[in-house]
Amino acid sequence: MDSADYALLKHLQENARQTLDVLADKSGLSIASVQRRLKKLRDDGVIEKEIAVLDPEKTGYPMTFIVMVEMEREQLDQLDAFKRMARADAQVQQCYYVTGEADFCLICMAENMSDFETLTHRLFFDNRNVRRFRTSVVMDRTKAGLSIPMDR
Repeated sequence: MDSADYALLKHLQENARQTLDVLADKSGLSIASVQRRLKKLRDDGVIEKEIAVLDPEKTGYPMTFIVMVEMEREQLDQLDAFKRMARADAQVQQCYYVTGEADFCLICMAENMSDFETLTHRLFFDNRNVRRFRTSVVMDRTKAGLSIPMDR
């Protein structure tokens, strides 16, 4: 990747709905060059997906939880099973396999506390390989995003 690719990625992260001519103007490239570069960035997996970022409160999921999960056994098949379960659950927004006291850090969404309790049963209490989990309730969504710095 070169500086033009980084510039394109920076502009896309700010607004993925920008037209090719706007991206070309901002990056100093031709429209054809922007098209080629974007196709290559998508094909190479640099651009994983292009999504809409929604307001959780306005879409019925006003509660966010950070859950640290400690597993009973750290065997690869058990870890992979937990990863698959987390990926498959729509209320798990992010899942990280981490070092330290916990094995996983999950960011989860819920409609209310009752909904979160149902989630805890589904993901943790019903899973024999979960030793324990600790939950923090997010009080204020100060910053949420997945942007990567592109100022190189």
